[in-house]
Amino acid sequence: MCVETIGDAYMVASGLPKKNGHRHTAEICTMALNDMHAIKHFTMRHRPNEQIQLRIGIHTGSVVAGVVGLKMPRYCLFGDTVNTASRMESSGLALRIHLSETTAALLQQLGGFTIEPRGNVQVKVINTN
Repeated sequence: MCVETIGDAYMVASGLPKKNGHRHTAEICTMALNDMHAIKHFTMRHRPNEQIQLRIGIHTGSVVAGVVGLKMPRYCLFGDTVNTASRMESSGLALRIHLSETTAALLQQLGGFTIEPRGNVQVKVINTN
């Protein structure tokens, strides 16, 4: 897996740098469920009556990955898949995991996950096909 920080967000990709077929969808979704479970049971010492408002957006597709920078090189992810996942997160509700139709379809094929439809949400997507 690859993890990249962007401001206060984390971008996580599975199947990089080694491809893993459609297993990436289950790996990312399992991680998201584990993160959501952990955050719901986490208490901040300085704000014990508040809960962290975690939002997760997941999209499936191809990305371009590479090392950027000379003085402080970083492994970065680029592409419409990254942008769509970011928009899924930013337009999502707190304490929810938001899936694109592509990801939901793959999860249904894999089995073992329960998906609750939220309804349609307008997410700006740039399609280059």
